[in-house]
Amino acid sequence: MREMLTGGPLDVLTGDYLAELTMLILARDRLKDPSLGYAKTFLRQLEECLGLALEHGVRVVVNAGGLNPARLADAVRELAKSQGLDPAVGHVEGDDLQPRCKELGLPGGLLAANAYLGAFGIAECLRGGADVVVTGRVTDAALVVGPAIAHFGWGAGDLDALAGAVVAGHVLECGAQATGGNYAFFREHDVTRPGFPLAELHADGSSVVTKHPGTGGAVTVGTVTAQLLYETGGPHYLGPDVTARLDTVRLTEDGPDRVRIDGVRGEAPPATLKAGLNRLGGHRNEVVFVLTGLDIEAKAALVRRQFEDGLAADRRPAELRWTLARTDHADAATEEAASALLRLTARDGDPARVGRELGRVAVEMGLAGYPGFHLTAPPGPGAPYGVFEAAYIAAGEVEHTAVLPDGRRVAVPPAPVTATTGEQPEQDEPEAETGAVDPGPTRRAPLGLVAGARSGDKGGDANLGVWARDEPGWRWLSRTLTTELLRELLPETAELPITRHLLPNLRALNFTITGLLGEGVAAQHRFDPQAKALGEWLRSRRLDIPEALL
Repeated sequence: MREMLTGGPLDVLTGDYLAELTMLILARDRLKDPSLGYAKTFLRQLEECLGLALEHGVRVVVNAGGLNPARLADAVRELAKSQGLDPAVGHVEGDDLQPRCKELGLPGGLLAANAYLGAFGIAECLRGGADVVVTGRVTDAALVVGPAIAHFGWGAGDLDALAGAVVAGHVLECGAQATGGNYAFFREHDVTRPGFPLAELHADGSSVVTKHPGTGGAVTVGTVTAQLLYETGGPHYLGPDVTARLDTVRLTEDGPDRVRIDGVRGEAPPATLKAGLNRLGGHRNEVVFVLTGLDIEAKAALVRRQFEDGLAADRRPAELRWTLARTDHADAATEEAASALLRLTARDGDPARVGRELGRVAVEMGLAGYPGFHLTAPPGPGAPYGVFEAAYIAAGEVEHTAVLPDGRRVAVPPAPVTATTGEQPEQDEPEAETGAVDPGPTRRAPLGLVAGARSGDKGGDANLGVWARDEPGWRWLSRTLTTELLRELLPETAELPITRHLLPNLRALNFTITGLLGEGVAAQHRFDPQAKALGEWLRSRRLDIPEALL
């Protein structure tokens, strides 16, 4: 926050604090103390920087309110008073659907239920004179779109302008991911300490993404492409204010560390708002056995046989999952390099079944198991895990409200025009025409030598974006990387539905892999529960690539 306020000119400072997992964490905070439920990190940052922001005339817009934006707004005022400051503070509420679950037909027993609100409530607070605006669950891009609405005077019908701001907001929402962080070709830039991105927004919705002078990292068409593909799906990027057409986005270099975004078209938003539902799914625990040297597969089979035989039938967890990671190397120079990891994950609604019982059996095997028996850590008590799912609520049913600095409450109406088809389900796009293209000589090589990738999670689904760096690479990639080939390269996806989208303007393919992450990140369904490294796994896989591209 200090870097952004002191590194160069800025009108509005935004901050996105709410991942799907964060909402569950905040819900558990609120259970312990009803006055909590907001991101305390923001207050710690503001303690250092509020005076600086006011001095520089920078407005602050964040979604750190989480499940309790009104309380965070009060906490900001208390903090300011303790420092002799008097900022105007507004907040946005109405996203919290938990008290209305029965009325809205949502399931009971939820820890949190929050609609993703749009940007017009933020704009109302800014027009009402707010220096600081805190919200609960809004779309990540709304933090950028709201200030643009307030500054340029856009209305609900300015769909192209709104869509352009949504795209800029999506680029900014994950901070340094747009300036070289988590970037496939990270060795091309110094990303030891990348700066944060900023967007210069224009009245027509176009923007230039850049960063403060002298900060690390880089802003290139590649880094911006990677972030645009992150956690999106097909060409229609749905939001509460507008549907942004990602297949119309144009990216062009506009000087060093400057990328222009224009051409974005907007369409009417859907008639429903997405809502994130969080609940406790049960309790889980894991035990990791270290298998060293020879006969790894046989040792793993013995562990499984002994462990499952040792469990009392009436204390057996509902789910036991075994995963063998062959991290071992033959004739290794260190013991660690000679070892594989066998992970047992147990789940059950009863914490006792995944706690003491697992530890008992594992410890009893210690002197009676495979040679070299040891664990990465002693088994501990089980821990609760959460489940995330999405629901869709008619926009008119959600009480989107802007609470202005003077206390006035302004109701924010839903979009006046919505798409008649409602929610637009993801459609698999036809594979590109193969034609009779002769790729010339090919060589077996990793896909990552010619393509970048960025991956992430949307609930229980994984998103995987892959892009080429030039036109010849795009022509080859779009013809070659079919859903069938993706299943071959990533065997974990073989039995799952996969949706493929083409985004030619970005020279990119975007895949949605349904169900790869089970019930979402909080459920810890797989080794990489947010699919963060799924793209890097794909880039490491080998296939026949034209030598001309290599």
